Amino acid sequence: MIGLGSILYGVQPAWSRQMPYIPPQWQELVFGETVIDSREVEPGTLFVALAGERTDGHIFLPDVIARGALGALVSRTEIEARATILARTARRWALVDPVTGAGLDAATPGACLLIAVDDPLMALQRLSAYHRRQFTPTVVGITGSVGKTSTKEAVAALLRQRFSTLKSKRSFNSEATVPTTLLQLAPTHEVAVLEMGMWAPGEIRFLADLARPQIGLVTNVGPTHLERLKSQEAIWYAKAELVEWLPRDGWAVLNADDPLVLAMRDMTNARVFTYGLSPQATLWADQIESYGLNGIAMRVHYQDQQIALRLPLIGRHSVYLALAALSVGLIMEMEWPAMLAGLSDPAAQMRLRVVAGQSGTHLIDDTYNAAPISTLAALDLLADTQGRRVAILGDMLELGSAEEEGHRQVGLRVAEVADLLVTVGQRAGWIAEAARQAGMAAEQIVVCMTNAEAIASVRPRLMPGDYILLKASRGMALEEIVVALQPQQEA
Repeated sequence: MIGLGSILYGVQPAWSRQMPYIPPQWQELVFGETVIDSREVEPGTLFVALAGERTDGHIFLPDVIARGALGALVSRTEIEARATILARTARRWALVDPVTGAGLDAATPGACLLIAVDDPLMALQRLSAYHRRQFTPTVVGITGSVGKTSTKEAVAALLRQRFSTLKSKRSFNSEATVPTTLLQLAPTHEVAVLEMGMWAPGEIRFLADLARPQIGLVTNVGPTHLERLKSQEAIWYAKAELVEWLPRDGWAVLNADDPLVLAMRDMTNARVFTYGLSPQATLWADQIESYGLNGIAMRVHYQDQQIALRLPLIGRHSVYLALAALSVGLIMEMEWPAMLAGLSDPAAQMRLRVVAGQSGTHLIDDTYNAAPISTLAALDLLADTQGRRVAILGDMLELGSAEEEGHRQVGLRVAEVADLLVTVGQRAGWIAEAARQAGMAAEQIVVCMTNAEAIASVRPRLMPGDYILLKASRGMALEEIVVALQPQQEA
């Protein structure tokens, strides 16, 4: 919740802010959630009209106004060009200058306030930075090439056992979505857990400037962004921006089993807390057992303590989720029972889910995103299942020069694990080729270009008791196959 006065003041450049005149009838106006997607607008919302590569939020202003938005951050130039279209909207609106408050006097109660700024994205970022500074939560920033969203969910589920916790929804980790999360901060929040992604060098540093984290967690450094950043070194520098930003009394939480992440301990002024499978880490685990879809067990070591854990987290790779979350919990001085309760919360593992498939099959839905390291981990989980194993794998994107090698690496593991492989997309053809070269029979491999083709090909081949893993980059939309293979889709 944020008041009109704070919005008008906060969107202005910090060096020239002045409080505008707000007429009495508008002084108590308070906005709810801030959104950048017009489809998410509800009564009370503040909408931010952003110009993107594919569309422009200003196009949807008539719908935003009709849906009941209290206001919108709009471009001065764009709003002038669209004034004729807006004049035909049924609900009233008013153009407002954030510096002077001009336009508020003439606005009628219930009107949608269109707050005119030079650049709505920059205004959103300035507003979020201003709003963040009004509160004193402990902010946890999380970055890494893969696993950011999963780790964020695990950390938030654990911290929620003791603290009033705000977390970014979905994979809100960009220069536009991190600010919308920050604008949800309220005096009651003790902790905020934020995912931080990057498109280019400097972006994570910029997000840290907005969010001001006291704890920075780095999961790993891989080739996921190689297509854009061109080298592993460039990716490393970009991810290290988070720990470089941290204050001296903060904490850098680092995956000790990733040499590139561990090397970041020399790039921060903050205290360092490491986690992994080696006794050299601050928090480490051994005696790891995977029970397939029934969870994992491990023994964790911290200082002079040894604790045996059994958790419902799925897959051997979830050991790292647990260790990362426990590291943050220990820094926050939480007790073990509360931390274990948090990791047993279903919310701690949002990304991977198991759902019933048609004809008595089991769908392991890991379609949210993919990279070689996470796909190999998913195949390890498939290997732990008791039944015929089917892997439906699509293209992994943004791997740059490493894309062929990454797909072939996955194919080699598929040949060891799966009884049936279905690939979707041109790049995933390398998975099929590598699996065939590794000894997988040709009749066990189906190569498809589209989801529709994959659905038609795999349905007749399924048998009761099959475990079906589905995984690809988000852009492949493999969730379409998940829906198609669920029981309600049977004829």
